[in-house]
Amino acid sequence: MSGDLACTYAALILHDDGQEVTADKINAVVSASGMTIEPYWAGLFAKFLESKSVGDLISNVGAGGGAPAAAGAAGAAGGDAGAAAAPAEEEEEEEAEMDFDLFD
Repeated sequence: MSGDLACTYAALILHDDGQEVTADKINAVVSASGMTIEPYWAGLFAKFLESKSVGDLISNVGAGGGAPAAAGAAGAAGGDAGAAAAPAEEEEEEEAEMDFDLFD
């Protein structure tokens, strides 16, 4: 496992436990797992997470992915916004018809 991935998991563990994400705590979690990483990784992650919330980063993983493509498709279609909205409505109907829930 790479150092950046180990620090990512350590930061997630600390966040899940409700603790502040610091370089010392990241190093403690990583060393408790039996891994060794380059010394700069923990400080780099801690510095980044001083200005960003782990919870915000988790909740915004896929945010905003579809909107620019839909806007570009409407512009390419000659500006007919009604034509761009119809496929999205069909897709939502198909999802509603399926009796499948990913989290059940």
